[in-house]
Amino acid sequence: MKLYTYQTNHDGVDRIGVECAGWRGMLWPLEAFGLKFADMRDLICHITPVQLSRIADAENATEGNALRLTNVRLRSPIPHPEQDIICLGINYADHAVESARFHEQSFLLSREKATYFSKRAYETTGSGDPIPAYEGLVTELDYEVELGVIIGKDCKSVSVSEAPNYIFGYTIVNDVSARNLQTEHNQWYFGKSLDGFTPMGPCIVTADEVAFPPALAISSTVNGEVRQSSNTDHLLHSIAEIISELSQGMTLRAGTIIATGTPAGVGMGFTPPKFLKKGDVVTCEIEGIGKLTNTVE
Repeated sequence: MKLYTYQTNHDGVDRIGVECAGWRGMLWPLEAFGLKFADMRDLICHITPVQLSRIADAENATEGNALRLTNVRLRSPIPHPEQDIICLGINYADHAVESARFHEQSFLLSREKATYFSKRAYETTGSGDPIPAYEGLVTELDYEVELGVIIGKDCKSVSVSEAPNYIFGYTIVNDVSARNLQTEHNQWYFGKSLDGFTPMGPCIVTADEVAFPPALAISSTVNGEVRQSSNTDHLLHSIAEIISELSQGMTLRAGTIIATGTPAGVGMGFTPPKFLKKGDVVTCEIEGIGKLTNTVE
């Protein structure tokens, strides 16, 4: 099933909705199943397997409460993450090549070990929300479509074989990046952490809907032009490896978001580069999850 955070009637109140299999485009408020959680993080942390099974079937919902997805405002599924997003750098071989070509000193990294960095995201934005251009600060604005992994229960010192059991679901993350800030500061945190630089969504697809390891088509377009096109089975460091390795030294709390890296085709990878400008429409898409669309403003 797919879980959404949404708003209705422009009231500014975030609600949780469920899109059940066989009912594409229809959204049932969580309350229609007799359940209530404060937000998506609360649901991830506290929902039971029995409750998850109940909300997966629209037959268990109160009749007449379904909404059309087109009639609600979609928010990021986790608008306010508890902690920074954990990101993987250079986790597709073809992206490693284009990154080093753009700025060798900043991006030529060893592929033997995973490269981790943090993306500050007090608030993530949803499909339809703007990407701020930050004129005067950002001169090289870029996009990166990534598969986001959502941890479902506290995870510490788990093996590679155990790692899939700790995944709640998957989403799309656009790791928006200011390349000039990355290269000028010789680190990635500032250039990836500006407000509005973490579009996410449109939903969370629960892990039971996706065969493991995920082998999903992943792509991005800018104004309808295909820029990135790959598959998540091309990750250099697998999802299970990532979760296991990180958990050896830190507790991955329920609700943790891991952005697993982006394939080739980002703006800096072209000659000359194709950076974003005001008015550009970026659509990130992953098979089985949906589309995440944002306009640069």
